[in-house]
Amino acid sequence: MNVLVPATSVTSSPALLEIADALVAEYRGTGTLLSVVEVPEERSLSEGALVVRRRRGLLRKLKQFPRAREFQAEVVTAHSLESGIRLGVEEASADLMLLNWRVSRSATGGRTLERLTGDPPCDIAAVKAGRNSEIRKVLVPARGGPHAQLALRVAEAVARQHGAVLTLLHISRPGWSEQRRQVERDFFSAVRSGVRYENVEELDIEADSVDPVLVEQGAAHDVIVMGAAARDERSSYLFGVIPETVARRLDATVVVAKTKEPVTSGTFGLVTQPLVAPEHRNISELVDRWFAQNTFHSHEFRNIRFLLELKERQGKSISLALPTLNEEKTVGKIISTLQRNLMERYPLLDELIVIDSNSEDATVQIAESLGVPVFKHPEILPQHGSFRGKGEALWKSLYVTRGDIVVWIDSDISGLHPKFVYGLVGPLLSDRDVGFVKGFYRRPLNLGGQLMTTGGGRVTELTARPLINLFFPELSGLVQPLAGEMAGRREVLENIPFFTGYGVETGLLIDILERFGLGSIAQADLETRVHRNQSLLSLSKMAFAIIQVVIERLGERDRIALLDEMNTSMKLIHYSPTELFLEVKEIRENERPPMATISEYQHRFARRVATPAG
Repeated sequence: MNVLVPATSVTSSPALLEIADALVAEYRGTGTLLSVVEVPEERSLSEGALVVRRRRGLLRKLKQFPRAREFQAEVVTAHSLESGIRLGVEEASADLMLLNWRVSRSATGGRTLERLTGDPPCDIAAVKAGRNSEIRKVLVPARGGPHAQLALRVAEAVARQHGAVLTLLHISRPGWSEQRRQVERDFFSAVRSGVRYENVEELDIEADSVDPVLVEQGAAHDVIVMGAAARDERSSYLFGVIPETVARRLDATVVVAKTKEPVTSGTFGLVTQPLVAPEHRNISELVDRWFAQNTFHSHEFRNIRFLLELKERQGKSISLALPTLNEEKTVGKIISTLQRNLMERYPLLDELIVIDSNSEDATVQIAESLGVPVFKHPEILPQHGSFRGKGEALWKSLYVTRGDIVVWIDSDISGLHPKFVYGLVGPLLSDRDVGFVKGFYRRPLNLGGQLMTTGGGRVTELTARPLINLFFPELSGLVQPLAGEMAGRREVLENIPFFTGYGVETGLLIDILERFGLGSIAQADLETRVHRNQSLLSLSKMAFAIIQVVIERLGERDRIALLDEMNTSMKLIHYSPTELFLEVKEIRENERPPMATISEYQHRFARRVATPAG
């Protein structure tokens, strides 16, 4: 059973976590703490990004409480609280939602609660917290109907979690015939036989009215769990008169369970038709919501001890691979920084390797002198041949690393900060739905020895992002789709193909989007990155390769052989004050299949690799 709890309910009613924790443990499900950031209807959902970041921080503090430690924190943006909750239920695949419930006519008349209970997006349980600090006795009336069955499941889970006595209450009426009494006895026996919990007491009481019995017996228990009663559409009692009357008169914790099925065939208040989770009005709103919810900041994860706790609890291992090609000026400082901060001081990284593309300078010697294993990618899986390019190195790094999470950091960065790693790893450890994280940053441009605060990322802005906005608009919220700093879960990375050259980052994004969905992708703000700026000729070749990748994927999507008709040679213009000439360069993006399809990889990771679908 997957249980969702709105975070506002948690702060006002800790009893919710007690019950949610019991249900998750009993039915081996998942728990989600949900916070909704409301953005005015006339504003873009992307404007909620900063508030989302703050809410994530607050949810992480809530998760420090023992009962909430295993719960997933989820923040969604929406134009209303109701639509945000419905979206959260959908994204968490929740089977049951727990709501805080204050019993009064004015409190229960709120539009959001009324709509959610009138047409719930999943089963719900409303909780009115009691004054008892211990749970020793749990009462559940044995009644028929789907709501009562749900109530029994909740009550049984709570009783088991606390080692409490579970009392099954059956109320009969004095005027019943013997035939009716036998039917009721058979029903009660059937209910009892369905209870798996051992510490159960049975209570059969004859009374003219149900309410006084429930109040009297409820007063002798710490928790009473009831199914919702039928409700007249003109009534302000959302769960029926009896449950709300009992809840108002008891100091005990009262839980009212209601299945997704409607209570009456009429309408509720102003609701005149079924409400469903709102669909995204268009791609723009989808991207705006993604940008607000899936954009992280490295500062959110600067508490590395917290990340270590998450990593250990989840049993994850993390590998970092540095792709290198003639990086003797920077690779040593990068390795030393990572070893000192993320392996010795905080053991966040379990493995650090260099994946080299036949460097001709001292890159390999520097790395080896620091105790880092160096793999030359042309020598990895030689039976499958070798291509030039960074993408080839990344693809082969999957074979030589062992981590459940794989991180890639470019090795030409000056003054690397550990946040380049923990900022990428944080979303993967804190959000189970995220499978791949891209970094983004401000990129100063070095012009003639003078460092300009902006201007880097020219291919990104002039080629990659325009193409993405045109043909793959779901990815248009990515700030820097070509960033070399990225991390992913192995089960994601091993099941997608890799382009071998400059187009690898673009290909990864498109393929992860197509296979795993936009929600599996996140981005993290790493602030500033100072690196070696490339020449215009190099940038031109990069742009040419990226265009090839986009056209290749467009052709596959639309079943058109576009690339067969496309030129793969590029004329580069060389000029100086004394000469001008053309150089023809063959630039063809080769494509490697998903690593999980390689037999050697399957043998190496036999226990964790499944045959990829499709």
